Amino acid sequence: MSAVHELPVLPVPGAPTCDAHAHLDMLEDPARAIANAARAGIALIATVVDLSEDERTFSELDGWLATARALLDASGHVRLALPDIRIVVGAHPHNASRFTSALGARMRAATSWPRVSAFGELGLDFHYDSSPRDVQRAVFREQLTMAHELEMPVIVHLREAHNDGLAILREQGLPAAGCVIHCFTEDATTVARFVDEGCIISFAGPVTFKKAEAIREAAAITPLDRLLVETDSPFLAPEPYRGRKNEPAFSVLTAVAVAAAKGIPTEEVAAAALHNARQLYRRG
Repeated sequence: MSAVHELPVLPVPGAPTCDAHAHLDMLEDPARAIANAARAGIALIATVVDLSEDERTFSELDGWLATARALLDASGHVRLALPDIRIVVGAHPHNASRFTSALGARMRAATSWPRVSAFGELGLDFHYDSSPRDVQRAVFREQLTMAHELEMPVIVHLREAHNDGLAILREQGLPAAGCVIHCFTEDATTVARFVDEGCIISFAGPVTFKKAEAIREAAAITPLDRLLVETDSPFLAPEPYRGRKNEPAFSVLTAVAVAAAKGIPTEEVAAAALHNARQLYRRG
């Protein structure tokens, strides 16, 4: 489990923004993370629930929000609004071998809860190969099919599998509700292929890393109306906090790095990312 530390001094993004992809249920103290995010200017958090693992977010989220509200009030931030919490449900490609008809039924049923706003993170991971590749491909296709049927956006995880992933997206077609390539870590040539296909591109902590010039070049050419910022917390904390546990508040550092890559004010990236997130996660 990952500890949420006291919030360090962070840059002011100039406009509210989002954390378009987090794992609140993997944090030791989700309530404090939510409160920290509010203090940092995060107006929306999308948290991922892998239905093949732990579904406690559904039973505990209201408690996290109540505690976060109490923490803000106790610290004198009584007028500060909590982030809007959106939920993404699905099966990670690591867990594709666990995907069953019953899990698919739970995905369908989960859409009845207004906070559930997307399917994911689904896709392919050929780095770890925790599930056989043919199984990953089949489950990716099955979840995409459900997204089309239920008019849900999808949050796609691709690692060392971008060619295969793009081929499947072209074969299946992008869901009309939207398709996000999350935690993008490839180069400008690759990002252009996904943007041309109609995808939204989400950048995380790696865009801040010192040797990540290729990712910054990808961020530079990603149109503002196709761009999100995220943390993937508790993983991949951005510079200068690389190596510690990540949390949603650090999404502002991603926004700063993307803005620098694009040569525009941070507030433009922050505002665009929040607008795009609200459009994507507009259910409920």
